[in-house]
Amino acid sequence: MLLKEKLRSHPAWRAFILKLITSEKGIRPRWWVRKFVNPFYHKRGKRTTIYRRARMDLMPYNHFEIGNHSTIEDFSFINNGMGPVKIGNHVFVGASNVIIGPVTLHDHIMTAQNVVISGMNHGFENVDTPFRYQPSTVSEIVINEGCWIGANSVITAGITVGRYSIIAAGSVVTKDIPDYSMAAGNPARIIKQFDQGSKRWEKV
Repeated sequence: MLLKEKLRSHPAWRAFILKLITSEKGIRPRWWVRKFVNPFYHKRGKRTTIYRRARMDLMPYNHFEIGNHSTIEDFSFINNGMGPVKIGNHVFVGASNVIIGPVTLHDHIMTAQNVVISGMNHGFENVDTPFRYQPSTVSEIVINEGCWIGANSVITAGITVGRYSIIAAGSVVTKDIPDYSMAAGNPARIIKQFDQGSKRWEKV
């Protein structure tokens, strides 16, 4: 039986291990995990820059990887506690982004400032319990190659954004976006698509 499976089947052991490796009630990895454990568990590509003021809350029990020639700007927050975070090659994560797994960003993606990409939701079924204490749900977000995510946009859990699509600034994406599409608004809707024949963005 794998270690993960053993921990899941023994809640007391799981709680003990989590207390050892995390602080702030399981929110952040302890300093010794960040310095001495994560470098052996998580993959970081060549010529990739993670700026000093980016907050990387990476747990060793979930996957994190970032490819080559990628950048995470200052004041961004990356968390894989609820699910894996995979960032490809030549990806630019703008300042003050929030990325909470499970999330996959494929190659050549650009996000502007203050973008939220969260594969996690807090439960809300029981109105007798504050929502922050209810069980969380997760559903992977996948943003495919070449996309541009505008400033102050929100990508909600379970969404797939197709290749070379544009999410306009301030949009809230609640439904999948097909390839070569431009979406805007709250909730976001497709306003243009790239026509391969005319080689132009055409209004929908």
